[in-house]
Amino acid sequence: MYEIRFHGRGGQGAVTASRILAAAAFAEGKYVVSFPFFGTERRGAPVTAFTRIDDSEIYLKSQIYNPDIVVVLDTYVLRTSNVTEGLKDNGIVIINSPKDPSEFNIDANVATVDAVSIAVKHGLGSRANPVINTSMLGAFAKVTGLVSLESVLEATRTNVPGKIKENMDAVREAYDSVKMLKKMEVR
Repeated sequence: MYEIRFHGRGGQGAVTASRILAAAAFAEGKYVVSFPFFGTERRGAPVTAFTRIDDSEIYLKSQIYNPDIVVVLDTYVLRTSNVTEGLKDNGIVIINSPKDPSEFNIDANVATVDAVSIAVKHGLGSRANPVINTSMLGAFAKVTGLVSLESVLEATRTNVPGKIKENMDAVREAYDSVKMLKKMEVR
């Protein structure tokens, strides 16, 4: 079973990203569980979402304490919480940042994608409040290989309420532009 933990702030789309990832994996014949955890429910407050993916039925419904993959939608949460807590050996951290992965002092495989610039370019929110979830999923597909680009695109098409073309373009651009320390495959 693969366990993925999303960290972001309210309004960035962490919960929707978790749901779209689950839909993409389900479309590929996997079993999935996806759910959010909210602190104070307000825009900008920390949000955590969880996705489990497996080849067999999943009975575990708790929060994810030992993820294989951590997706960070906002570098602010890197300063305010230990997002890599419990990360499994050889785990992957995918960060929304224009920086090179080598600039992060994280004991893990690190990948970065400038999801803010991609979202703004495609009209997904504003520079002040970009909606970066689909960009992060494009990077996720490329870095992990757990779901195909095609499945993420289809799940985006069927699960995003508006700006479908723009979101699909953001998925593709992030898939093509994610920076990795090395080729990483979870499979």
